[in-house]
Amino acid sequence: MLNIDYLTLRAFLNENMDFLVNARIQKIRQSTPRDLVIVLRNNGQSRKLYINISPDIYHICFMSESTEKKRHLIYPKNPPMFCMLLRKYLDNAKITAVNQPYYERIIEFELEAKTDFDANKKYILAVELMGKHSNIVLYTKENSLIVGCAHNVGENKSKIREMYGGIPYVYPPSAQGKKDFLRYFGPVNYDTMPEDFLGISKSFADLCRGKSAEEIKDCLELKNIKPAFGNNVYSIFGNLLQGEKEFTNSVNEMIDRYYAEEQCERQVKVLKNALSAIILARYKKVKNSLSKIKTLRSRRDNTEKYKSYGELLTAYAYMNKNYVKEVILPDYNTGEDITIPLDETLTMIDNAKWYFKLYTKSKRTREKTESLMSALETGKEYLEGVIYSIEKAENIEILEEIKEELQPEDTKEKNIRTEAVQFNICGYTVFVGRNNRQNDYIISKLAKEDDIWFHIKGHAGSHVLLKNIDKTDPSENVIFECCKLAKKYSSVPENEKAGVIYTKRKYIRKPPGANPGYVTYKNEKEIYI
Repeated sequence: MLNIDYLTLRAFLNENMDFLVNARIQKIRQSTPRDLVIVLRNNGQSRKLYINISPDIYHICFMSESTEKKRHLIYPKNPPMFCMLLRKYLDNAKITAVNQPYYERIIEFELEAKTDFDANKKYILAVELMGKHSNIVLYTKENSLIVGCAHNVGENKSKIREMYGGIPYVYPPSAQGKKDFLRYFGPVNYDTMPEDFLGISKSFADLCRGKSAEEIKDCLELKNIKPAFGNNVYSIFGNLLQGEKEFTNSVNEMIDRYYAEEQCERQVKVLKNALSAIILARYKKVKNSLSKIKTLRSRRDNTEKYKSYGELLTAYAYMNKNYVKEVILPDYNTGEDITIPLDETLTMIDNAKWYFKLYTKSKRTREKTESLMSALETGKEYLEGVIYSIEKAENIEILEEIKEELQPEDTKEKNIRTEAVQFNICGYTVFVGRNNRQNDYIISKLAKEDDIWFHIKGHAGSHVLLKNIDKTDPSENVIFECCKLAKKYSSVPENEKAGVIYTKRKYIRKPPGANPGYVTYKNEKEIYI
């Protein structure tokens, strides 16, 4: 991934200077301690200025509606302290000028705000985009005293440059020994350009390989700007990118789209890992419980033996072998002799009654064990389905639905809108659920009794629903295509054969209290894919 550099920041400012100067701050919001959204209004339009100071994804841009959704910004009910501080001092403030110190990745917004006494007070909001040292600082223009920072830097963090309220704001120490390329006329070492010259990043130096000094100076003067993407990189000099490339309409669009995609991928990865950790812990616990119960049952299930002993003692009670420690009796089913332990204080009939009591007790225990095993098996299948949904989730919205599904029932949000994937097969509308909430939605809200339901057999997978509006029998080709969808959206590997079951919606039932996505069915048919 690329980090934003000095040249890209300069190009962004040049492109948006007309809007920024004289714009007024309408709203300030903060999603996390490392990002900030400032709504600006100028020239009859409002735009959202997004500032991110995360150590590895720092950038600034105007967000579009689509990229704002990709970033999945969630604003807390109680805004962070820095957000409240900015609202206090900069509410309805006007941007009078925007500057960028020479060869620095710093943008300074000069602001004019009204005080409580209706006097004008001038501030500077400095956005520093410098890796792990990235920060947002508000300080007074009159005496450069810091009012507040997005995150404070004390002596324990940096002995070179402290940053916190009440001390003067100073620029970062300048790079020692670096030259200005625009005033340089000697030989160029492309490998050491970032270390030799001011304002040149490693990514820009890589693009400059083989270019003449004049061409490089043209770039430093921001000539021939054509923002573009190519092979997971971007540049304001798209013509320098190798291989396939996609040109964009503006520098802002390039920055906005690139980092929004990166943020989205990271958020998906982080949430996937978090949900997987929760589910895998539950799954391991259920598997261990199931394994222990099966082991104990195999060792201690003497139900049939107790029944056999009781029946044999009753059948041979006429032998009157009472008050002995054991008795050897022929088994009339197998013809073999069986040694039966007895209570020597009891008769054969009383021992038979005792064994029948043990049989009844063991039978009840086995029934309870089977019921518990069935519940655990159902829970195991449910968790396998959730694991599959997490692995296949493609965006943050699907993962949020899964996260909500895993919450305790009393904390779940009601009436959350959910959307399943929709396909068109030979004129039929087909829905595919991407998690258990969507699977339930398909069955309970979208399906009518003559619609046809599909699911992979014996594996975790999505519910597939064929809308049968005409209530006619779809062709074999349509059924086959729906079965292929059910296999595609399942945990079965693509190169393996698997059965897909299907039946009409009227033959499907969701038991009361069942896990999300769980149904029972009958009158099903099966096709191997």
